[in-house]
Amino acid sequence: MAHPIRKRFGQHFLTDSNIIQRIVSAINIQPDDNIIEIGPGLGAMTLPLLRDYNFQNYLALEIDRDAIQSLSHSTKGIEKFSIQEADALKTNFLELLKSVNKVRVIGNLPYNISTPLIFHLLNYQQRISDMVFMLQKEVVVRMCAEPNSKTYGRLSVMVQAHCQAENLFEVPPSAFNPPPKVDSAIVKLTPLNEKLELKDSILFANIVREAFGQRRKTIRNSMRNFLEQDDFNELGLDAKARAENLSVGEFIKASNYVFQKQKTL
Repeated sequence: MAHPIRKRFGQHFLTDSNIIQRIVSAINIQPDDNIIEIGPGLGAMTLPLLRDYNFQNYLALEIDRDAIQSLSHSTKGIEKFSIQEADALKTNFLELLKSVNKVRVIGNLPYNISTPLIFHLLNYQQRISDMVFMLQKEVVVRMCAEPNSKTYGRLSVMVQAHCQAENLFEVPPSAFNPPPKVDSAIVKLTPLNEKLELKDSILFANIVREAFGQRRKTIRNSMRNFLEQDDFNELGLDAKARAENLSVGEFIKASNYVFQKQKTL
């Protein structure tokens, strides 16, 4: 009996064996890895990884009870594998990570939750070695975009402030059942060890949000709630520039400057 497609979960099951093998190879599992897979579905990536690779532990988080039942049956007897019914957006990953120091996170993420889920995972970046996800191609392009481009925006800055983002390769709709209406891509996100230290991550997020919320305006206008002309001069920023012209490092520098300025008021 075919597994029913749950539209409310944004399910598109990966079926192309060549694409699956390419993703599995890109993940590059090592013997000391502890893996968390989000949304394994029927095990398109799970089963080849369990069959062909050695690792420490493998935990899958799935919201679809029918998929859990199917995958539990397919993996019966594999001691290093476990599956939990969970909504990853609401999961406290520190609770999952109690017994291990670092994990690798993988998954074919539903398009409707991919961005908020990645923001959620960034809260645990100190415990994550890397993340390899299948996402909507447009989202991956935005994550990996460079300054001075139309695709560079809030998502680019927020992700790259915490991770190195790599667009590995594209996946066509024909690789799925049912085929999505958009192209997909594989992205690798590696948390930065030597990242520029953010003094206040909430302030940083607010500054980036306001800057790109009015991206056609100059930063003199879009960041006026945080910076005045003298501040731009002090930071070495052209007040006539737009948000898309600022690098991730410049956003971090501006945020830390505002943080220090607010402390002295």
